[in-house]
Amino acid sequence: MDMTENLRPSGAHSTDQDPTSYPYASPSAYDGTAYSSATGGYPPPPPYAPATGRRKAKRPVALLAAVAIAAGVIGGGTATLVGQFNGRDSAATGSGGAVNGTTVSQSSKGTVAGVAEAVSPAIVEIGAASSAGKSTGSGVVITEDGEIVTNNHVISGAQQIQVTLSTGKTYTADVVGTDPDKDLALIKLRDASGLKTATLGDSSKVKVGEEVVAIGSPEGLTGTVTSGIVSALDRDVTVAKDDSGSSGQGQDQGQGRQGGGQEWPFEFGGQQFNGDTGEETTTYKALQTDASLNPGNSGGALINMDGEIIGINSAMYAPSSSAAGSGSSAGSVGLGFAIPVNTLKADLDTLRAGNGS
Repeated sequence: MDMTENLRPSGAHSTDQDPTSYPYASPSAYDGTAYSSATGGYPPPPPYAPATGRRKAKRPVALLAAVAIAAGVIGGGTATLVGQFNGRDSAATGSGGAVNGTTVSQSSKGTVAGVAEAVSPAIVEIGAASSAGKSTGSGVVITEDGEIVTNNHVISGAQQIQVTLSTGKTYTADVVGTDPDKDLALIKLRDASGLKTATLGDSSKVKVGEEVVAIGSPEGLTGTVTSGIVSALDRDVTVAKDDSGSSGQGQDQGQGRQGGGQEWPFEFGGQQFNGDTGEETTTYKALQTDASLNPGNSGGALINMDGEIIGINSAMYAPSSSAAGSGSSAGSVGLGFAIPVNTLKADLDTLRAGNGS
């Protein structure tokens, strides 16, 4: 007789039987020391769980796998939401689109203060000296080693150019290239590095009514910030191509120059404003803004609320002062014009090649 058969109690279950039917399934049902083959009692429980134990093991494993999958889904979703909340995603991180000094923080996004804080370090004051005197304008830093965009009329005829950063540090600059037809110029600082630079936007996306910020150095007041809206698109503005306007001032920005006609002359609709533009003129399509611009803002930045440059400020209308012939102006009345940034971007290679300088 098979001893195994003798040792199995009557009614013993198969491996498919519920384990709770074992008389020793509960620890209180037996004392392990009382069971032995010698006493003829029940054998001690096996050192491993019966087949039913294997079946039970599958469920926790499956459950853990499901929990892990769910955790992965939830975790990924949470990361995505956090990224969206912070205004960034994996494609934007480290893409190089964020340039030092131009990124508006999420907490300040859409505010004039946020734009001013982000972009002001990339706007400079330009002092141009010639045999006729000195003038002041503005410029926009576009490379860390000191490439600066400004208006041609700011530096035209200059024998020496001094540039002052928002930090107060001063550099000597050289003209790289000019384009009088577009009233644009590119200058380069000597021995500069690590400068904060501006982000050039897309002026084709600009709409009438959008909020904008202007930063420049009107009348030599470095880092002056004004704000307003884009009030019109594609205005045909005509300005002088050089510094040969009436009274020998042309479009110089007036700082350090006294007397003569009004400064920053331009033509619009067949009429001349702010003085005589001279014989050599050029016409371009401009953005119109009611952000306050004054002599010295020329060459500075017109900026959208994302901190991107959308235009280079180039002209403004100033009504005559009550003191006729004084050569002064009554200040901005909300009619300013800027060269669209897409015009600048299309012209950068030409300026860098030194054409027209």
